[in-house]
Amino acid sequence: MNFVKDWRRHGAAVALLIVSAGCVPPADTEAKPAPRPAVQPVTPQPSPPAPPRPPVRSDFALAGLAEQGAVMVGLVPGDTRTLTFDGKPIPVAADGRFLIAFDRDAGPGALLVATLADGRTVERRIAVAAGSWRLEHINAPYRGSASSDADFERRRPAELAQIAAARNLPVESDGWRQKFRWPVTGRLSGFFGSQRVYQGKPGTYHSGTDVAVPAGTPFVAPADGVVVLAASAPFTLEGNLLIVDHGMGLSSAFLHCQRLDVKVGDRVVQGQPLGTVGRTGRATGPHMHWGLKWRDARLDPGKLAGPVGG
Repeated sequence: MNFVKDWRRHGAAVALLIVSAGCVPPADTEAKPAPRPAVQPVTPQPSPPAPPRPPVRSDFALAGLAEQGAVMVGLVPGDTRTLTFDGKPIPVAADGRFLIAFDRDAGPGALLVATLADGRTVERRIAVAAGSWRLEHINAPYRGSASSDADFERRRPAELAQIAAARNLPVESDGWRQKFRWPVTGRLSGFFGSQRVYQGKPGTYHSGTDVAVPAGTPFVAPADGVVVLAASAPFTLEGNLLIVDHGMGLSSAFLHCQRLDVKVGDRVVQGQPLGTVGRTGRATGPHMHWGLKWRDARLDPGKLAGPVGG
């Protein structure tokens, strides 16, 4: 009886294992992942048409006054490689702009010539209007602060050489692009271009504009630039002299200063104080003499800055 019971118990267990084994699916019936939906092809969209390119400039564009003592800013024709003004090379900025100016004694005409990449040239002849100059009698010695004519003749060449060297320094500045402002405002006491007589002795014409203000009045930079000369001692005629280069060969000179607050190499911005007005050098009273030059051409500050206080 025990044997029968054991067999029945073990037999039932074996039968259960057989049934359980029959529940395992065969290997070839394993579940497979559902197929991915088909990817629809994307039709590329056409690119928008490129905007039309502006036509290449075929001539000069000029702005400003074509007259003695004035300045013009221009834009060269497209594909310009070199530019000359009355036969002398003129630098051109990366955007095609350039600066030209007309001396107080400039002739009645000037010539711009642009040479293009293909060798062709574009010319523009400019009619230069004449200025109208005054005659001024000045009660000051011709030799300025020099103790004698001999002292003046001894000192002057070195001063002129120092001024010329300062104006020939290579300077990078965009001040020439700005609308200039007056370094100080007040009563005009001397006019650009006027022929001067010093205590009966004829001198050269007045190379700047004088503004009469009290000694010690601060003056400021008329445009951005770089200081290229700051006199360490008064010059015979200019006194304490300061020169700021505005780029493209355009520079400002400030004469007869009482004090200079900047030094050579300083970069200045429009409206920055530069020093104070005085009466050093050849001066009959405290005033600011503001002179402008482009290369060798002497210019009228009022042509760039407009009326004093305007």
